[in-house]
Amino acid sequence: MLRAGIVGLPNVGKSTLFNALVANAKAQAANFPFCTIEPNVGIVAVPDERLNVLAKISSSVQIVPARVEFVDIAGLVKGASQGEGLGNQFLSHIRQVDAIVHVVRCFENDDIIHVAGSVDPLRDIEIINLELGLADLGQIERRIERTRKNARTNKEAQIELSALEKLSAALNEGKQARQVSLTEEETQSIEQLELLTSKPIIYAANVSEDDLATGNEWVEQVRGFAGSEAQVVVVSAQVESELIELPEEERAEFLASLGMEEGGLKSLIRATYELLGLRTYFTTGPKETRAWTIHAGMSAPQAAGVIHTDFERGFIRAETVAYDDLVTAGAMNAAKQKGLVRSEGKEYVVQEADVMNFLFNV
Repeated sequence: MLRAGIVGLPNVGKSTLFNALVANAKAQAANFPFCTIEPNVGIVAVPDERLNVLAKISSSVQIVPARVEFVDIAGLVKGASQGEGLGNQFLSHIRQVDAIVHVVRCFENDDIIHVAGSVDPLRDIEIINLELGLADLGQIERRIERTRKNARTNKEAQIELSALEKLSAALNEGKQARQVSLTEEETQSIEQLELLTSKPIIYAANVSEDDLATGNEWVEQVRGFAGSEAQVVVVSAQVESELIELPEEERAEFLASLGMEEGGLKSLIRATYELLGLRTYFTTGPKETRAWTIHAGMSAPQAAGVIHTDFERGFIRAETVAYDDLVTAGAMNAAKQKGLVRSEGKEYVVQEADVMNFLFNV
């Protein structure tokens, strides 16, 4: 399951956004710093209209969407890497996620106190990135001391030391670990460190309801900073909290009135999938229609292994049809009669929205 950590300074809208994304979440959203002390975790279904279409075609009893786990991590402050605001505890929670959703305040509201006294998204981003970088640097420097001794006689230690020294130099220059060019061996040697600044990042520019469709000057600043290295998604925690109160059938109409086609949950999940290079394939039948998440480039046996390791070990072939082809045919039997269902072997690379049935030996 994909795991995304929501971070940011206090009072930028993290918990409000989390509560809206995870309807049954119990996080407290209040107008004071550190209202979230323990990380709140919520598992949400990935919105995907294709599941309903496939379920109708197959007359499925059950629909099982893919899932994303959001972790609401308490607000970081300047000095977090040195323990300020219980920072060390919070930073440890970030190490466990696949991607970071950095909520940046891009709205003005005199009733919500900003911890720094004013709205300045680039300053806020710099504070968080600095603290993450300092935490990584401290960890790397401690590791260098231990690795240097072993590197005199151990080749693996030499590879790790090379990676650590490259990272140390870059972080001291204010760069992030993900900006450092490492060999494949070097990358593998430091994976266990789970460096904070190596994780893919999405900047969630939190705006007011009025700016959701168009953005504002602060959003443009965030986009300029992110460049091509990070995703930027414009969200409104205010709108998301209002959406959750509406019946499902009224949400699309409400979003349309704001000039939006989708809510923040879909935008964030889509951006996260793109950032991490994830794909979705489906299995469907009378019992259930289910979405499965895989990494781009996975072979058919590897995709089968996501369902169960036995499927990968005993893989024979995969009956495969493109989602659009199946929908056009209207039924699996019709798709087979038209020659749209293919028999794919072990070398086949699974494509987005493939509908698959795996044949395997037990």
